[in-house]
Amino acid sequence: MIRVQQQGAVCEIVLDRPQQRNALSAEMIGSLAAVVAAADAAADCRCVVIKSSSEHFCAGRELAPDRERDLTSVLAYDDAYAAIFERLRVLNKPSLAVVRGYAVAGGFTLAMGCDFVIADESAKFGAVEINNRFPAAINTALLSHLLGPRRALEILLLGEMIGARAMHDMGLVNRVAAEALALAQMEAALLAQLTALDPAAVRLTKETHRAACNMPLADALVAGKQLNALLLASGRIDEASRAFAARRK
Repeated sequence: MIRVQQQGAVCEIVLDRPQQRNALSAEMIGSLAAVVAAADAAADCRCVVIKSSSEHFCAGRELAPDRERDLTSVLAYDDAYAAIFERLRVLNKPSLAVVRGYAVAGGFTLAMGCDFVIADESAKFGAVEINNRFPAAINTALLSHLLGPRRALEILLLGEMIGARAMHDMGLVNRVAAEALALAQMEAALLAQLTALDPAAVRLTKETHRAACNMPLADALVAGKQLNALLLASGRIDEASRAFAARRK
Protein backbone atom coordinates (compact mmCIF):
# COMPACT_ATOMS: atom_id res chain seq x y z
CA MET A 1 0.00 0.00 0.00
CA ILE A 2 0.92 3.67 -0.25
CA ARG A 3 0.56 6.10 2.61
CA VAL A 4 0.51 9.82 1.93
CA GLN A 5 1.24 12.18 4.78
CA GLN A 6 1.85 15.91 4.98
CA GLN A 7 4.78 17.01 7.14
CA GLY A 8 4.69 20.80 7.08
CA ALA A 9 5.50 21.83 3.52
CA VAL A 10 6.57 18.30 2.57
CA CYS A 11 4.31 15.68 1.00
CA GLU A 12 5.61 12.22 1.92
CA ILE A 13 4.70 9.25 -0.26
CA VAL A 14 5.51 6.16 1.80
CA LEU A 15 5.77 2.69 0.26
CA ASP A 16 4.33 0.38 2.92
CA ARG A 17 4.49 -3.32 2.00
CA PRO A 18 7.36 -4.44 4.22
CA GLN A 19 6.71 -8.17 3.84
CA GLN A 20 7.15 -7.80 0.05
CA ARG A 21 10.12 -5.40 0.34
CA ASN A 22 7.70 -2.72 -0.86
CA ALA A 23 7.24 -4.31 -4.28
CA LEU A 24 4.82 -2.22 -6.34
CA SER A 25 1.45 -3.93 -6.73
CA ALA A 26 -0.89 -3.06 -9.59
CA GLU A 27 -2.96 -1.05 -7.12
CA MET A 28 0.07 0.95 -5.97
CA ILE A 29 1.12 1.58 -9.56
CA GLY A 30 -2.39 2.73 -10.41
CA SER A 31 -2.41 5.33 -7.64
CA LEU A 32 1.16 6.68 -7.66
CA ALA A 33 0.77 9.08 -10.58
CA ALA A 34 -2.43 10.51 -9.08
CA VAL A 35 -0.73 10.96 -5.71
CA VAL A 36 2.16 12.87 -7.31
CA ALA A 37 -0.29 15.00 -9.32
CA ALA A 38 -2.26 15.83 -6.17
CA ALA A 39 0.94 16.88 -4.41
CA ASP A 40 1.81 19.10 -7.38
CA ALA A 41 -1.59 20.79 -7.14
CA ALA A 42 -1.46 21.28 -3.36
CA ALA A 43 -0.57 24.89 -2.51
CA ASP A 44 0.86 23.93 0.89
CA CYS A 45 3.26 21.34 -0.58
CA ARG A 46 6.72 22.55 -1.58
CA CYS A 47 8.53 19.25 -1.93
CA VAL A 48 7.61 15.61 -2.61
CA VAL A 49 9.47 12.79 -0.86
CA ILE A 50 9.25 9.12 -1.82
CA LYS A 51 10.50 6.76 0.88
CA SER A 52 9.74 3.40 2.45
CA SER A 53 8.32 2.40 5.81
CA SER A 54 10.88 -0.36 6.29
CA GLU A 55 14.51 -1.33 5.76
CA HIS A 56 14.25 -1.63 1.97
CA PHE A 57 13.20 1.06 -0.50
CA CYS A 58 11.50 -1.03 -3.20
CA ALA A 59 11.99 -4.43 -4.83
CA GLY A 60 10.38 -3.31 -8.10
CA ARG A 61 7.11 -4.18 -9.73
CA GLU A 62 5.32 -7.19 -8.34
CA LEU A 63 5.57 -10.16 -10.68
CA ALA A 64 2.11 -11.65 -11.19
CA PRO A 65 1.94 -14.53 -13.71
CA ASP A 66 -1.86 -14.61 -13.46
CA ARG A 67 -2.31 -10.97 -14.51
CA GLU A 68 -4.63 -10.27 -17.46
CA ARG A 69 -2.76 -10.70 -20.73
CA ASP A 70 -5.18 -9.23 -23.27
CA LEU A 71 -3.70 -6.26 -25.12
CA THR A 72 -6.04 -3.66 -23.60
CA SER A 73 -5.22 -4.71 -20.04
CA VAL A 74 -1.49 -4.88 -20.70
CA LEU A 75 -1.45 -1.42 -22.27
CA ALA A 76 -3.48 0.05 -19.40
CA TYR A 77 -1.12 -1.46 -16.82
CA ASP A 78 1.99 -0.07 -18.49
CA ASP A 79 0.32 3.26 -19.22
CA ALA A 80 -0.23 3.57 -15.46
CA TYR A 81 3.40 2.66 -14.76
CA ALA A 82 4.85 5.10 -17.32
CA ALA A 83 2.49 7.82 -16.03
CA ILE A 84 4.33 7.78 -12.68
CA PHE A 85 7.54 8.92 -14.34
CA GLU A 86 5.83 11.45 -16.58
CA ARG A 87 4.18 13.01 -13.52
CA LEU A 88 7.54 13.12 -11.73
CA ARG A 89 9.17 14.59 -14.84
CA VAL A 90 6.76 17.54 -15.06
CA LEU A 91 6.39 18.05 -11.30
CA ASN A 92 6.80 21.75 -10.53
CA LYS A 93 8.21 21.02 -7.09
CA PRO A 94 11.43 19.21 -6.14
CA SER A 95 11.15 15.46 -5.64
CA LEU A 96 13.43 13.45 -3.37
CA ALA A 97 13.92 9.69 -3.07
CA VAL A 98 15.23 8.53 0.31
CA VAL A 99 16.75 5.08 -0.19
CA ARG A 100 17.62 2.44 2.36
CA GLY A 101 18.34 -1.20 1.58
CA TYR A 102 17.43 -2.48 -1.86
CA ALA A 103 16.23 -0.28 -4.73
CA VAL A 104 16.14 -2.78 -7.57
CA ALA A 105 14.29 -3.19 -10.88
CA GLY A 106 11.28 -0.85 -10.71
CA GLY A 107 12.49 0.41 -7.33
CA PHE A 108 15.72 1.57 -8.96
CA THR A 109 13.61 3.18 -11.68
CA LEU A 110 11.40 4.95 -9.12
CA ALA A 111 14.43 6.46 -7.41
CA MET A 112 15.90 7.58 -10.75
CA GLY A 113 12.62 9.30 -11.61
CA CYS A 114 13.09 11.78 -8.75
CA ASP A 115 15.08 15.02 -8.93
CA PHE A 116 17.28 14.11 -5.97
CA VAL A 117 18.34 10.81 -4.41
CA ILE A 118 19.94 10.36 -1.01
CA ALA A 119 20.88 6.97 0.37
CA ASP A 120 22.58 5.32 3.30
CA GLU A 121 25.87 3.50 2.92
CA SER A 122 24.21 0.08 2.82
CA ALA A 123 21.81 0.88 -0.04
CA LYS A 124 22.06 -1.25 -3.17
CA PHE A 125 20.73 -0.36 -6.61
CA GLY A 126 20.35 -2.68 -9.57
CA ALA A 127 18.70 -2.96 -12.98
CA VAL A 128 18.33 -6.69 -12.42
CA GLU A 129 15.62 -7.30 -14.99
CA ILE A 130 18.19 -8.44 -17.56
CA ASN A 131 19.09 -11.37 -15.26
CA ASN A 132 15.52 -12.60 -15.73
CA ARG A 133 15.69 -12.33 -19.51
CA PHE A 134 13.84 -9.05 -20.03
CA PRO A 135 15.06 -5.44 -20.25
CA ALA A 136 14.63 -2.65 -17.70
CA ALA A 137 12.47 -0.79 -20.18
CA ILE A 138 11.53 2.44 -18.38
CA ASN A 139 14.87 2.66 -16.59
CA THR A 140 16.56 2.40 -19.98
CA ALA A 141 14.85 5.65 -20.94
CA LEU A 142 15.79 7.34 -17.66
CA LEU A 143 19.42 6.21 -17.43
CA SER A 144 20.00 7.09 -21.09
CA HIS A 145 19.24 10.70 -20.12
CA LEU A 146 21.05 10.67 -16.79
CA LEU A 147 24.32 8.99 -17.86
CA GLY A 148 26.68 8.72 -20.77
CA PRO A 149 25.83 5.90 -23.19
CA ARG A 150 28.63 3.51 -22.19
CA ARG A 151 27.98 3.62 -18.45
CA ALA A 152 24.18 3.48 -18.90
CA LEU A 153 24.41 0.42 -21.13
CA GLU A 154 26.82 -1.24 -18.70
CA ILE A 155 24.31 -0.90 -15.85
CA LEU A 156 21.38 -2.03 -18.01
CA LEU A 157 23.07 -5.06 -19.58
CA LEU A 158 25.19 -6.43 -16.74
CA GLY A 159 22.43 -6.29 -14.12
CA GLU A 160 24.93 -5.92 -11.27
CA MET A 161 24.16 -4.59 -7.81
CA ILE A 162 25.68 -1.14 -7.30
CA GLY A 163 26.47 0.37 -3.90
CA ALA A 164 25.43 3.86 -2.86
CA ARG A 165 28.99 5.22 -3.02
CA ALA A 166 29.47 4.00 -6.59
CA MET A 167 26.09 5.50 -7.51
CA HIS A 168 27.24 8.79 -6.00
CA ASP A 169 30.46 8.68 -8.01
CA MET A 170 28.38 8.26 -11.19
CA GLY A 171 26.18 11.23 -10.28
CA LEU A 172 23.04 9.11 -9.79
CA VAL A 173 22.89 9.66 -6.01
CA ASN A 174 23.31 13.16 -4.63
CA ARG A 175 24.44 12.39 -1.08
CA VAL A 176 25.35 9.30 0.94
CA ALA A 177 24.92 8.95 4.70
CA ALA A 178 26.92 6.62 6.93
CA GLU A 179 23.86 5.00 8.53
CA ALA A 180 20.09 5.35 9.07
CA LEU A 181 20.19 8.15 11.68
CA ALA A 182 22.59 10.18 9.57
CA LEU A 183 20.30 9.62 6.57
CA ALA A 184 17.31 10.99 8.51
CA GLN A 185 19.33 14.05 9.50
CA MET A 186 20.50 14.50 5.92
CA GLU A 187 16.90 14.26 4.70
CA ALA A 188 15.71 16.88 7.20
CA ALA A 189 18.51 19.30 6.30
CA LEU A 190 17.96 18.97 2.55
CA LEU A 191 14.19 19.37 2.89
CA ALA A 192 14.69 22.50 4.99
CA GLN A 193 16.73 23.98 2.14
CA LEU A 194 14.29 22.94 -0.58
CA THR A 195 11.10 24.08 1.18
CA ALA A 196 12.66 27.47 1.95
CA LEU A 197 13.01 28.25 -1.77
CA ASP A 198 10.58 30.50 -3.60
CA PRO A 199 8.01 28.22 -5.33
CA ALA A 200 7.84 30.32 -8.51
CA ALA A 201 11.64 30.35 -8.82
CA VAL A 202 11.71 26.57 -8.35
CA ARG A 203 9.06 26.06 -11.01
CA LEU A 204 10.82 28.29 -13.54
CA THR A 205 14.17 26.63 -12.83
CA LYS A 206 12.73 23.13 -13.30
CA GLU A 207 10.89 24.09 -16.49
CA THR A 208 14.00 25.70 -17.98
CA HIS A 209 16.17 22.77 -16.91
CA ARG A 210 13.82 20.26 -18.57
CA ALA A 211 13.76 22.26 -21.78
CA ALA A 212 17.52 22.87 -21.84
CA CYS A 213 18.27 19.16 -21.45
CA ASN A 214 16.65 18.56 -24.83
CA MET A 215 17.98 21.62 -26.68
CA PRO A 216 21.21 22.49 -28.43
CA LEU A 217 23.22 24.90 -26.28
CA ALA A 218 22.48 27.82 -28.63
CA ASP A 219 18.72 27.35 -28.15
CA ALA A 220 19.10 26.83 -24.40
CA LEU A 221 20.94 30.14 -24.14
CA VAL A 222 18.04 31.86 -25.93
CA ALA A 223 15.61 30.30 -23.44
CA GLY A 224 17.79 31.54 -20.57
CA LYS A 225 17.92 35.03 -22.05
CA GLN A 226 14.14 35.12 -22.41
CA LEU A 227 13.69 33.94 -18.81
CA ASN A 228 15.98 36.73 -17.61
CA ALA A 229 13.92 39.26 -19.56
CA LEU A 230 10.71 37.88 -18.00
CA LEU A 231 12.18 38.14 -14.50
CA LEU A 232 13.35 41.69 -15.10
CA ALA A 233 9.99 42.77 -16.54
CA SER A 234 8.14 41.17 -13.61
CA GLY A 235 10.14 43.16 -11.06
CA ARG A 236 11.62 40.05 -9.45
CA ILE A 237 15.22 41.10 -10.08
CA ASP A 238 14.58 44.62 -8.77
CA GLU A 239 13.06 43.12 -5.60
CA ALA A 240 16.14 40.95 -5.14
CA SER A 241 18.43 43.94 -5.63
CA ARG A 242 16.60 45.99 -3.00
CA ALA A 243 16.60 43.07 -0.54
CA PHE A 244 20.34 42.54 -1.05
CA ALA A 245 21.04 46.24 -0.48
CA ALA A 246 18.98 46.19 2.72
CA ARG A 247 20.84 43.14 4.03
CA ARG A 248 24.20 44.74 3.21
CA LYS A 249 23.27 47.85 5.20
